[in-house]
Amino acid sequence: MIRFVVPTFNESVMKSSFRTLLLTLFSLVIFVGCKDGTPNNSASSQGAAYELIVVCAQPQWEGAVGDTLREILLHPVHMINQREPLFDVLRVLPAGFNKLVTKHRNILIINVSENQQEPQILVRTNVYATPQLVVTVSAPDNATMAQFLDESRSELLSLFELAERERDLNAMAKYGPKNLEDTILNRFGLQLDLPVGFTLRSEKPDFMWLSYEMPQSSQGLFVYSYPYTGREDFTLEALVAARNRFAALIPGPSDGSYMITVPDAEMKYKKINGRSWAEMRGFWDVHGDFMGGPFVSYSTVDTQTKRIITIDCYVYSPKLPKRNYLRALEHIVYSASIPGDTAN
Repeated sequence: MIRFVVPTFNESVMKSSFRTLLLTLFSLVIFVGCKDGTPNNSASSQGAAYELIVVCAQPQWEGAVGDTLREILLHPVHMINQREPLFDVLRVLPAGFNKLVTKHRNILIINVSENQQEPQILVRTNVYATPQLVVTVSAPDNATMAQFLDESRSELLSLFELAERERDLNAMAKYGPKNLEDTILNRFGLQLDLPVGFTLRSEKPDFMWLSYEMPQSSQGLFVYSYPYTGREDFTLEALVAARNRFAALIPGPSDGSYMITVPDAEMKYKKINGRSWAEMRGFWDVHGDFMGGPFVSYSTVDTQTKRIITIDCYVYSPKLPKRNYLRALEHIVYSASIPGDTAN
């Protein structure tokens, strides 16, 4: 059991250290279980990915606390071409928090009590089922709770995102297609865990295209590599141009059609497991046909070979929600490493 407390809520220094402490410590204990002598529950957790049970009393749900929770949890996912919330929220009353509900994979408990001297967050794992994350936010009154939630939004979102990511990473490490993972390692020097269901669609010496085809949707992944010439390779324009060169190798449904990148993609630099990546988000289209959807790509430099390696993930799902498909692909990069490279 881990308890995080902000003694003086209005002090910016305390809030900053809280954020750092929360994410650092939680990354060390996620899915280890409670440390108070309570054994991990062996029952399997329930619920869909990015689904969240919020345990909240009616007065709080109908007031500023509920408004703040909805603004945080139902905020639209960025760069998806239809409105989808960050989480699917199921609210239950404290009295309805029974045995069935307690086995959900993600639980957020809102506790407003005058006996609570200061706002705090309590993080527990595998309390009622496994794998499970239970986060309890406590505050002495509604106004303090609403403010605390608003100030702690990035920490709360990061906790539940990390929990979902770790579930995916554990599943990929156990059940992923080892033959494809070995092929990627041999071709690119890139260690990568993949989800179940992916098959090889096409390959060239510096390019591999994999996908998981479903009746109404498709998750695609292509890995490619090319020489690194300098920092100018990591401008948005250069990364889009490189993506278009390799995306053109992915054929569309009609003769002569192929994947292209829609203008106005976005880029930022990101550190993942100690390695620097250029993350690019945007939308893809098909030249010569009518298809499209969101994509996210991650590019890094292999310092041993002086080559850029890109992991590009895209989703085609015209009728079904895209959020979970894309996030599952995004999680793949968190398994990535380049054996022998000092940048790992």
